This record gives sequence, C-alpha cells and structure tokens, in this order.
Amino acid sequence: MKGYCYATASVALVSAAQLLLRWAMMHLPGFDGLEVNLLLAAPLPCAALAGGLIAYGLSMVCWLYTLHYLPLSRAYPLLSLSYVLVWTGAILLPPFHEVFRWSSAAGIGLILLGLLCVNTPACKK
Repeated sequence: MKGYCYATASVALVSAAQLLLRWAMMHLPGFDGLEVNLLLAAPLPCAALAGGLIAYGLSMVCWLYTLHYLPLSRAYPLLSLSYVLVWTGAILLPPFHEVFRWSSAAGIGLILLGLLCVNTPACKK
C-alpha cells in the first residue's frame, strides 16, 4: 500500500510540475539566458517556474520510494496517470485554453484501460 501512496504522490507532483512550467513559460517574456532583470520583471512566472522545478525534484524522491515498495512492472505504468492529469488540467483550467478533442479523450481512455489491465489482480484457480 505504501508503494501506491508514493506513486500517487509522484504522479500528482509531476503533473503539477508540468502545469506550473507550462503556465510559467506562457507568461515569461522571451530571453536568451537567465537574466536578473527577468526576475524583477516577472516575479510570479519565475516563482511558478521554480515551483515546477521543485515539484519535479520532490516527484523523483517519491518515485524512488515507490520503486522500493513496488515491482517495476506495477509501478512504471502508473506514471502514465500523469498524462491523464495533465491533459485534464489543461482542458479544465482556464489559463491554459486547451481545446477538447474526442481523439485525445479516446487516447486517455486507452491509457486508463491499460492501467486497469496491468494493475488488476489475476484470478487464482
């Protein structure tokens, strides 16, 4: 059970990281390298960028704990949940303005079906 909790935390953190990084890059002015003036000109997007990078780091820590408790064949497919969460967040959260497409929804459905197939306990005879 611990492994699934760590996997859930890892997936949630990496999904939040993706959304934060996307939002930050939408709001940061173009730059050719790290400039100190950028931090002063756009403090909120810079904070979102830093938050996204921190969330990635924390996600990796949770992932290491996941690998300690779960076999890789069960743990690795759980990472695909981040695709589902990021897609859902990009569709539902107003700042992203992503367009809903049925083909994408079908792909998300296939990901979820695959997760069910991989993580459903086998029947014992």
